[in-house]
Amino acid sequence: MTFKDHFSGHAPDYRQYRPGYPAELFSRLAELAPGHATAWDCATGSGQAAIALADHFAQVIATDASANQIAHALPCPGVTYRVAAAEHSGLADASVDLISVAQAVHWFDLNKFAAEARRVMQPDGVLAVWTYVDISFDTELNVPLDRFHTEIVHAYWPPERRLVDNNYADIALPFVEIPFAPLQISADWDLAALLGYLNTWSAVKNYQRQHGRNPVELIQDELASLWGDPQATRRATWPLIVRAWRNA
Repeated sequence: MTFKDHFSGHAPDYRQYRPGYPAELFSRLAELAPGHATAWDCATGSGQAAIALADHFAQVIATDASANQIAHALPCPGVTYRVAAAEHSGLADASVDLISVAQAVHWFDLNKFAAEARRVMQPDGVLAVWTYVDISFDTELNVPLDRFHTEIVHAYWPPERRLVDNNYADIALPFVEIPFAPLQISADWDLAALLGYLNTWSAVKNYQRQHGRNPVELIQDELASLWGDPQATRRATWPLIVRAWRNA
């Protein structure tokens, strides 16, 4: 199976350090769906979204093209994990009430994925994709973090990342769009959690491969100085951009 794989090599870190999503996101998606029998969480990673969907749907099929991501996915009653590409899910025709794609649709072949989504969605089924970009704190920590993102690793993002940087505004899918108000992710993290999160970025991995050193080390001391007690927790936030469409 050929796919753009930026995360298999650090699947355990991805599971540990990527933030979760607000409960309101999933309740709103469940309200939009025509039924609550089956949801497909596509490119599930370690299953953060799939587990939340299980509170609203009788079954959740969670797929990822990476066998290593699936091997490290979080077990949950009601969630079935499978290795499958976004463009070739293996799901039955018209079998899905909701398709969700968390922080991943920018890696897909969008034309092939749209055809697969149309095939597996029920009439009036819903497709929702979402993304988050800039982590921020209500402190001067934002200064080194902004410099890290815009100066140190910016050139090392894969080209598909431009869709994220533009908040998915450039994504066009052949369905009827549903307005969806932005949300916010928040997490209370210590310093180790922040550093772990930065180390999951595909740009960080690309920088390491090209230069033989971890770019997080370039700001780690500054972050530590600004943070103070490394065991103390601080509130991190991200704007969450959601786009949703109906199969109509």
